[in-house]
Amino acid sequence: MVISASDVRRSYGETVALDGVSLDIDAGEIYGLIGPNGAGKTTLVRALTGTTDPEGEVRLLGEDPKRADPQRLGLLPQEFSPPARLTAREVVSYYGGLYDESRDVGETLADVGLTDSGNTYYEDLSGGQKRRVCVATTLVNDPDVLFLDEPTTGIDPQGRRDVWGLIDALADAGATVLVTTHYMEEAERLCDRVGLLAGGRLVAEGPPAALVAEHGGRPRVEIRADDSDHAREVLAAADYAFVPDERRLVVDDVAPDEVGDVATTLTDAGVAYDGLLWRQPDLEEVYLQLTGQTVGASGTPREVGDE
Repeated sequence: MVISASDVRRSYGETVALDGVSLDIDAGEIYGLIGPNGAGKTTLVRALTGTTDPEGEVRLLGEDPKRADPQRLGLLPQEFSPPARLTAREVVSYYGGLYDESRDVGETLADVGLTDSGNTYYEDLSGGQKRRVCVATTLVNDPDVLFLDEPTTGIDPQGRRDVWGLIDALADAGATVLVTTHYMEEAERLCDRVGLLAGGRLVAEGPPAALVAEHGGRPRVEIRADDSDHAREVLAAADYAFVPDERRLVVDDVAPDEVGDVATTLTDAGVAYDGLLWRQPDLEEVYLQLTGQTVGASGTPREVGDE
């Protein structure tokens, strides 16, 4: 195994950040750690890279993380503060100079789509461009193992897809990638396997499709009605079942060709609605089923029923 952890625990005072986490990651695998802010993702990355001292056993490239060859590692933290008044090119060159061997800076900038911005001062770049510079500094030493902590935070949708393509290419070339994210779509698109973290514990692990099949439930329809209580009463009388969700009215187990029947039931009863949204279960549903929480777009956890 390239990365392994066994019964890893870490507390800060009375706060438990990691509570018995175990995992193994193979060479060439893209492994995603999923969870909201505070779930333990960043602490686990620190434990795996030797920048915090947990209880339990951690191995990186077959040895204690603190003894692993830094030339073979790339680490992208959530917070990144390069030296002031450097251009994008100079930032990447600066970090490349920390290694015995490094890639060509121009090629590295091209990999993250910043060829035309290399001479722009880092502080003058957009938020998404700054994050791309961060990714470039992670790649400049041509690492075998990458730890990417929320790599696409602040990047526009097209930029996110570009980063996904880059990560895919790195894994295809043999690199092992551990990525943390609160974007469920990103994890489903990118990762070979994912681990769902909640309260410092790994509550489920496996390929995204397998987790969705096992825990995600059935297709459902979300109803946006003027009077949700009335709509619920009408549909309940017609023997429809509901997904437990106090914030939304969601009808469970509705096939695509049955959406029209739901609409007809509402219309015949005189229920006004703004729309019906049919959707397949996804990792967001899996996380909800296993933890009772959803993950907001900002990464903030929300208990079901919270407004």
